[in-house]
Amino acid sequence: MAKSLLDSVGEPCTASNATLSIIRGHKRLLDVATISQGQTKFFSVLMLAWGLIADIDIESEKYRWMGSARIDFYALQRIVFLRRYNGCIRFLAAPGYEVHGEPIKLPDICLGDGPKSGYCGPTVDPHNSNWRKIDGPFISVWLHNVPWGAEHTMAAPDAHFSDGYLDLVLIKDCPKLALLSLLSELNNGGHVKSPLVLYIKVKAFVLEPGSVVEDPSKDGIIDVDGEVLARGRRTYKCEKKTLMAYDRLHIGVDQGLASIFSPI
Repeated sequence: MAKSLLDSVGEPCTASNATLSIIRGHKRLLDVATISQGQTKFFSVLMLAWGLIADIDIESEKYRWMGSARIDFYALQRIVFLRRYNGCIRFLAAPGYEVHGEPIKLPDICLGDGPKSGYCGPTVDPHNSNWRKIDGPFISVWLHNVPWGAEHTMAAPDAHFSDGYLDLVLIKDCPKLALLSLLSELNNGGHVKSPLVLYIKVKAFVLEPGSVVEDPSKDGIIDVDGEVLARGRRTYKCEKKTLMAYDRLHIGVDQGLASIFSPI
C-alpha cells in the first residue's frame, strides 16, 4: 500500500516518505472488497490470490531466513513443478470488458446478504447482464485493489485506489519458460501485455476453487492481503484453523469506503 501511494506521486518507497505523508495529513479514498462465505465476511484492501502467486507467497514462508530472495527461489521451484488448478470463476465485468468469458445468469449470487447488524458489504445485482464465466484449469488467479503487490511487484498497473473495481490478472495456460519470462516482468507491469495473461476490471467476483489437476487429492491456498484465508486438502501442515473453508467465495467492492493517508 505504501509503495502504491508513494509511487503515484513519483516518490521513493521509504519509511521517511511514508512518515511525512502521515504528518502532512493528506487523505484519499480507498475501495474495500468484502469477501463472503455464508455468514462469514472478511474485508480486504490489497489483493486476493489463488494458484501460483498464493503458493509462492505462503509456501515460501519456510525460507524466510533467506530474506527477500525466498520469493525468487520458491517461484523458480513452483514453475519447475508447476501446478494447475481445477475450478471456475464468475465475474461482473466493468464496462468495456464484457467480451471476456461467456455470459451467464447468476440467480444464486446475492452479495450483500447476511447479518443486518453492522456493515454487511456491497449489494450487487445478480441479474446484471454483464456476468461472465471462465472455467479452469488455472495457473493463477490474482485480484488486485492497488497497483503494487510488493515493493518490486507492479501486479496491476491500471489499478486505482477508488475506481470501484478490482483488477483481475488471470493466467490459464502458459509454457514454463514463458511463465518465467512473465514473472520477470512483474517489476514494471509488463506481464499484463502478454497474450497469455487476461487483465480486466471487475465489479464483483465469485471464486470456486478446485483441486490440483496433476494430483486431485491436493487442493490450494487462498491468500488475502498476504494472509491465508482458506486452504484445502494437503496444502501444508498447520494446526491453526482458517477463517473460511476452501469453497465458493463471493467478492464485492465498495467504492471509496475507506480513507487512508496519502502524499498529496
